[in-house]
Amino acid sequence: MPASQKTARRPLMVTSATLLSLSLTSLTLTAAPAFAAKPSPSSSTSPSATPPATMSTVGGELLGRPGTQVALGSDAPVLPKGISARSWIVADADSGEVLAAHNAHWRLAPASTLKMLFADTLLPKFSRNDKHKVVPSDLAGVGAGSSMVGIKENETYTVNDLWLGVFLRSGNDAVHVLSAMNGGVKQTVADMNAHAEELQALDTHAVSPDGYDAKGQVSSAYDLTLIAMSGLRKEDFRKYCSTVRAKFPGETKKGKNGKKSRSSFEIQNTNRLLTGDSGLDSYQGIAGVKNGNTTNAGATFTGVAQRGERALLVTVMHPEKNEHNQVYKETASLLDWGFKAAGKVTPVGELVSPKNAETSGGSAEPSAQPGATASASATAPGGAGGKSVAASASGRGGGVGVALGIMGGVLVLLAGAVFLVNRKWPLRGRK
Repeated sequence: MPASQKTARRPLMVTSATLLSLSLTSLTLTAAPAFAAKPSPSSSTSPSATPPATMSTVGGELLGRPGTQVALGSDAPVLPKGISARSWIVADADSGEVLAAHNAHWRLAPASTLKMLFADTLLPKFSRNDKHKVVPSDLAGVGAGSSMVGIKENETYTVNDLWLGVFLRSGNDAVHVLSAMNGGVKQTVADMNAHAEELQALDTHAVSPDGYDAKGQVSSAYDLTLIAMSGLRKEDFRKYCSTVRAKFPGETKKGKNGKKSRSSFEIQNTNRLLTGDSGLDSYQGIAGVKNGNTTNAGATFTGVAQRGERALLVTVMHPEKNEHNQVYKETASLLDWGFKAAGKVTPVGELVSPKNAETSGGSAEPSAQPGATASASATAPGGAGGKSVAASASGRGGGVGVALGIMGGVLVLLAGAVFLVNRKWPLRGRK
């Protein structure tokens, strides 16, 4: 089947005051030649690391082929060496064009990147100021060894607190509390699967709401990128996934005088391209999205970054190299390549539109989430209180607000800047 029809790229518009000390290198855009697929062997001879011979072709026929798919122009940079991931994808966050991919539709365990689907499904259902007192049944079924933010029974939390726990600490306890508020885990998983189908993320099947390893729970690099695109169209999603650190409520304690008090503690985002880590700088222009790691899934990550008027989404699943921060290093390499290659390659596919976009003139409305903003206590690197990495953005045209400004590991806050990705959803892909 031929790839689905591409839509014209509506340029990413940047409205800003002073960009402070951020300097960007512009790229010369040239026409790319006709496609020539460039398949590559699997990075492992293990049967578990062998992709299926045929996969879904949602977004384009080439994306259903095993191996690497890329169409380099004469002046395009070659793909980075040392990429060991079983599956990955590089896509333009504005047009939805897929610049390159490797086993894009291989259905693999997603780990906590599945929380992007959880958040995109449930964020519109609650106000950030809603409060919930945790009862023991809320935390039933949280898997052994789960990542936790530290929720305590019989304590009251706002929905804002819970979402900070989900996005920053990848807290499975916070996921289960929100699921309880949504009618339970079973109902939440059903809602997630229905939403995945609506997004045409047809490789995805949720079994647990938090991404904890479960039989039959799968997604793909293509689907995770598609889900991230949907989430990033919501202001609250953008702000939560780009928040570096925040205060989280602790346990209520009674003092010697019998008076009760409740302190808070700091939580930090586990996305190492956002925060940096030992031997790993924060990535220039990073704005989220979500990382994950389980025994079955290995390391997984979806990230969005912007430089100049170009925003890219990259998903990396299960690097074979077992080195510290390998998933982030491979993501950074693919982002670097994408920024250099944009305009110099022929797209090999596209991120398709949700089903409802086809019946609403090709665009979808942003989230109607009331009062959807991250906690005022959230901070960015360098100690700037009350800020997240992401800039606020209008939802016009289903826009995606993305962040700018990490240079040398230090966040550059943009005074008065507003960054918009005005995206027109492409036509529906063919299976």
